[in-house]
Amino acid sequence: METRRRSSTKSVQSLKPTKTIPLEEDSTKASDALPLPLYITNAVFFTLFFSVVYFLLARWREKIRTSTPLHVVTFSEIVAILALVASFIYLLGFFGIDFVQSLILRPSNDVWNSDDDEEENEVLLRKEDARKVPCGQAIDCSLPALPHLAPIVTVQKVFDEKPVTVTTEEDEEIIKSVVAGTTPSYFLESKLGDCKRAAAIRREALQRLTGKSLSGLPLDGFDYESILGQCCEMPIGYVQIPVGIAGPLLLNGREYSVPMATTEGCLVASTNRGCKAIHLSGGATSVLLKDAMTRAPVVRFGTAKRAADLKLYLEDPENFETFAVVFNRSSRFARLQGIKCAIAGKNLYLRFSCSTGDAMGMNMVSKGVQNVLDFLQTDFPDMDVIGISGNFCSDKKPAAVNWIEGRGKSVVCEAIIKGDVVRKVLKTSVESLVELNMLKNLTGSAMAGALGGFNAHSSNIVSAVYIATGQDPAQNVESSHCITMMEAVNDGKDLHVSVTMPSIEVGTVGGGTQLASQSACLNLLGVKGASKESPGANSRMLASVVAGAVLAGELSLMSALAAGQLVNSHMKYNRSSKDVSKASS
Repeated sequence: METRRRSSTKSVQSLKPTKTIPLEEDSTKASDALPLPLYITNAVFFTLFFSVVYFLLARWREKIRTSTPLHVVTFSEIVAILALVASFIYLLGFFGIDFVQSLILRPSNDVWNSDDDEEENEVLLRKEDARKVPCGQAIDCSLPALPHLAPIVTVQKVFDEKPVTVTTEEDEEIIKSVVAGTTPSYFLESKLGDCKRAAAIRREALQRLTGKSLSGLPLDGFDYESILGQCCEMPIGYVQIPVGIAGPLLLNGREYSVPMATTEGCLVASTNRGCKAIHLSGGATSVLLKDAMTRAPVVRFGTAKRAADLKLYLEDPENFETFAVVFNRSSRFARLQGIKCAIAGKNLYLRFSCSTGDAMGMNMVSKGVQNVLDFLQTDFPDMDVIGISGNFCSDKKPAAVNWIEGRGKSVVCEAIIKGDVVRKVLKTSVESLVELNMLKNLTGSAMAGALGGFNAHSSNIVSAVYIATGQDPAQNVESSHCITMMEAVNDGKDLHVSVTMPSIEVGTVGGGTQLASQSACLNLLGVKGASKESPGANSRMLASVVAGAVLAGELSLMSALAAGQLVNSHMKYNRSSKDVSKASS
């Protein structure tokens, strides 16, 4: 028990700030072993390494040809093996020591865990120094523990998630090194092993370099370890976006509170009014038409005939099962659905579509496409792969192929709004809404040459929900493709309204969905993480909620336009009454 306690205490002390160590002197290079110029030393060991490799390969090939046992070695071969090991160690020490340390010195999740029967003081120690997730890069453990230098500002404990501010002489030296350019800014997380501290140092260095203050950009209160290597590089803080709630949205017999992250006044209030109108009318119904993420590489041949040969080969139904087996090896969730080709001269564009479970799926489908391309090289060795994406996908760009064929989740959502609700809640009439929709969303969009933009403001709702739930905001471009239809029903008394959205690209795992705030919003909707019962069910439900929220937003904005309320509402809710001049001072 005492041995374990002393060991834990020593480990905790090693994590505290130590005295200043300039970054230029933090390690010894392998090249320091020989009193020769660096370029000569490197040349000697490079030549030695490749020479002995060639010699040993030649000797072993000769032994195989003469049936000589490989374990029988001559004196020259022993010398060659020793030289190979020595040169390899040198090259590894000179070029790869930081990379190796990042792999073998990464602390595991249970570094600080102890048994349940430990004494109370040991439990407290574990709480103070536990790390749920290690910082993505290595903690540099190669330096010996040095006497602790008291920080100017008190270091907060890890478990309480309060601001952690470390200002020591060591930090000041690192800041100066970053400003001088001797230490790359992107190297700080790897070097320090503390993502929050790295962000603080990078932030201060940036302020000194630019002479601009970042006082309005928050630093504290964010888990920087959660974004390392997956969400954002070289962070200096985070932007605050308020999250509002619209709803409850009654969709398919279930109520949803829709989180919307936005800085546009009236947007949440307007969507909320649409949700109220839908709820009072019995709710909305959504139907998922298609679920298929796409990726379209571009390949080139010497002639158009060869490109056409591959097109016919890929689109032959008899060959589909073979391609599906090769494609599906990339993931246990990826399932190839189809391949459509488009030819332009001797260039061929292959649009693969597949289901991707609860992930948005871009990386998943890209791996499957790479598998198929490698497989095709056997029968088409003259195929030149120009790029894994040839823009026939099409990702983050308005494109007719997405509008017609769909990408991600294709959803249609509809509701019948009672005439009384239209008059009392939406403050307009069924006739006015139908006429405005025809002249604005349909005719007006056609006059503008719109591509997928036959709606009032679907991108407003899509963007707000995407940011709140950790989706890729850039995919709002194609995800906002929407056509809004309105029609008088029941002898003109009620309103039938629908939105058809062919390319909603969402996921509930991966990317920004795992961040704490975004994960909480997904949890609010009941779609957090992957569905254990039915893979892909959570992402499909999220797509339906997005379409339902768009339906509510379209209904409310069109009503405000028809009733002439848009300007008044924005003047009331979308303009700040704060004296900006006084606030800035």
